[in-house]
Amino acid sequence: MMVKKMTTVLALVILAACKAENTSGTPETETTGDPAQSVQETSTATATTTGVTGGGMSAMSPEDKEFVSKAGMGGLYEVLAGNLALQKAQHADVKAFAQKMVTDHGMGNTELAQLATAKGLALPTELGGEHKSAYEHLQSLSGAEFDKAYMQHMVPDHEKTVADFDKASTTATDADVKGWAGKTLPTLQEHLRLSKEVAGKV
Repeated sequence: MMVKKMTTVLALVILAACKAENTSGTPETETTGDPAQSVQETSTATATTTGVTGGGMSAMSPEDKEFVSKAGMGGLYEVLAGNLALQKAQHADVKAFAQKMVTDHGMGNTELAQLATAKGLALPTELGGEHKSAYEHLQSLSGAEFDKAYMQHMVPDHEKTVADFDKASTTATDADVKGWAGKTLPTLQEHLRLSKEVAGKV
C-alpha cells in the first residue's frame, strides 16, 4: 500500500511539474505580445492616414475668401465695363480690347462661380466701392473722351489684378484657389500688356 501511495504522489508531482513547465516555459507569452503591438501600430497608421485625408477638406482661410470675393467683383466689373465700351467706344482698338475683356473675363467668372459654389461662397452680383464709381464715371462719357478714360481705368485695374493673382498663385492655402489663380494669371498678364499698348493709342 505504501508503495502504491508513493507512486501516486510521485505521479501527481511529475504531472504538476510538467504543467508548471508548460505554462512558464511556453513561448506563447512573447508571441501573444507581438500581435497586440502590431494591431496598435496598424491602428496608429490608419488614424494617421485618415487624418491626412481629412486635412485636405480644411476650411478656406480668410485671405483665400477675400481673394475669391475680390476676383469676383473685379471680373464682374471687367465684363460690365467691357460691354459698355462695346456700345460707346469709337476707337477700333478700344472696341477690340473691350471684346477680349468680355470674352476672357466672362469665362473666368464662370470658372470662379463654379469654384465658389463648391466652397460654399457667394460671389458679388452688383458693383460696389471703387468699381461702382468707375463704372458710373464711364457711363457719363462718350466718344474719344470715353475711349481715353476707359483705357486709363484698365491699366491700373489690371496691375492690381495681376498682383493679386500672382500672390494667390503662390500663397493661397486652398489648392483649388491656388490652381485657378495660377491658371488665370497668364491671361491677366496679357490683358495688362494690351491695356498699356491700347492706352498709348488713345
